[in-house]
Amino acid sequence: MRRQGAFLVGLVVSIVLEHTVGASPPLWHAGVAKVNITPDKPLWMAGYSSRTKPAEGKETDLWAKALVLEDSEGRRGVLITLDLVGIGRDLSIDICRQLRNKYGLPREAIVLSVSHTHCGPVVGDTLRTMYFLSEDQSQLIENYTEQLKAKIVDVVGQALSRRAAAQLSWGIGRCDFAVNRRNNKEADVPMLIEQGQLKGPVDHDVPVLAVRDAAGKLVAVAFGYACHATVMDYYLWSGDYPGFAQLELESAYPGAIALFWAGCGADQNPLPRRRVELARKYGKQLANSVRAVLGGTMEPLHGNWSTVYRELALPYHEVPTRERLVEATKSSNKYEVNRARELLRQLETKGSLRGDYPYPIQVWRFGSDERALIWVMLGGEVVVDYALRLKQELTPGRTWVMGYANDVMAYIPSLRVLKEGGYEGASSMIYYGLPSIWGTRIEELIVDHVHQAVQATKRR
Repeated sequence: MRRQGAFLVGLVVSIVLEHTVGASPPLWHAGVAKVNITPDKPLWMAGYSSRTKPAEGKETDLWAKALVLEDSEGRRGVLITLDLVGIGRDLSIDICRQLRNKYGLPREAIVLSVSHTHCGPVVGDTLRTMYFLSEDQSQLIENYTEQLKAKIVDVVGQALSRRAAAQLSWGIGRCDFAVNRRNNKEADVPMLIEQGQLKGPVDHDVPVLAVRDAAGKLVAVAFGYACHATVMDYYLWSGDYPGFAQLELESAYPGAIALFWAGCGADQNPLPRRRVELARKYGKQLANSVRAVLGGTMEPLHGNWSTVYRELALPYHEVPTRERLVEATKSSNKYEVNRARELLRQLETKGSLRGDYPYPIQVWRFGSDERALIWVMLGGEVVVDYALRLKQELTPGRTWVMGYANDVMAYIPSLRVLKEGGYEGASSMIYYGLPSIWGTRIEELIVDHVHQAVQATKRR
């Protein structure tokens, strides 16, 4: 009799639990959308100072894509990916202001990520010291930038309107075409690959976030890789290897939208390069890495989602005086002249030059314990040292690090690279129009503030 009673109690408990689980809301809702942002006029192309004319056509379309996530408590966030070389602070602030006003999205819930393709248009003021534009080109770029803002706000709205119950999971693959460009001469790379003699730090991880509907069908996949999108340098619009990777995935999974985000690949190049068949090859390699993850065992993402956005006053090494800037306008280097003139204009307008830059740091945390997935988003062109260090110091195997996020204001060298100098450590600051190289505390400050932001997500 006792056994029968115990059985009946167990059956009732089982039925109640089954009913409770079945009636509970899904852990996630998600919506995804994309919009074509290929210029319809021959704009100047971003990324290379050697270009002498506007774009002449297209290899692939360029896209803005939005992935909206919403947890069971109604917290929302959006990942926006853009086939652009970069966006500046003013543009980022304006987009986020519009998204807050129109959709109620707080700043920490918005990630603006660029693929850093060097075959996209000049946008806003990014890298303006690098270009010598006519009034007509400047007006075309201003018009395009305004249209871009409207399209980004609209595509986020589309993604929000398409929210539906979703299953989220993640994994990490591997792809090895990125080469440390500071430690390997480009001409020697084919031989070094053959001999297995490539040098320098790299990050060949391929983080993958899969979004499936309630029936298990893939509706979106967001994936990253730490490598410059610089296979091509021609006069055609192109998403470069990230664009080809996204096309491959959207072909393999009909109806799904693929979103690429750039890792800390500021000192990494796809080598060899300069042929479109290589861009297609690397895109396919990367897509195959993502497909291998999607076809394997992925870890589900549960609740307890928290987000943080902060800005760090990142100091320059020094701020030039008016006298030094006037002297720089007489330089034989036309880019130094361009920078000096722009800084003098700022000096006249504002009365002084800032000694630091408001550097953006963002963290999304999925989970509340040691099994949490931590996603760090850093502004600027971040060298690989940061990703390798943060992934080791935070949670090895459960930390992703994005570069080129929210504001691409300059290269972000580690202390090692800053001391070594070269393009990433020093001379690139000229093209970005910033007053000097960074101060020597750059790595210490950024890493410390990332740790603080991660701790803040734990408290939330």
